[in-house]
Amino acid sequence: MKTLIALLALLSAPAFAAPFDKGDAKAGKATHDKQCNACHASRFNGDAGKIYTRADHRVKSAASLAQMITTCNANLGNNLFPEDELNIGAHLNGTFYKFK
Repeated sequence: MKTLIALLALLSAPAFAAPFDKGDAKAGKATHDKQCNACHASRFNGDAGKIYTRADHRVKSAASLAQMITTCNANLGNNLFPEDELNIGAHLNGTFYKFK
C-alpha cells in the first residue's frame, strides 16, 4: 500500500519538472547494486547496464521508470520501501534516462 501511495504521489508531481528530485541517487545506486544488478546481469551476459541501454528498452518516461521499479520490487519480493524505489529512480534517471 505504501508503494502505491508513493507511486501515486510521484505520478501526480507537476509535469515531472524534475522527476525523482526527492530521491538520493547515491543511496539508489547502492540499493540498485545490491538488489537489481545480479538479475539484470544474468539476463544480459554479465552486462547489467545493457537492460537500460538496449535499443528495445521498455522505459520511455519517468512514469514508466517508476512503474518498472515498483513492478520489479513487487514481483521479486525485494521488500524495498517507497523511498528506496524513489532513490533507485533518481540513480537510474541520472545515469541512463535523463528524463526532465
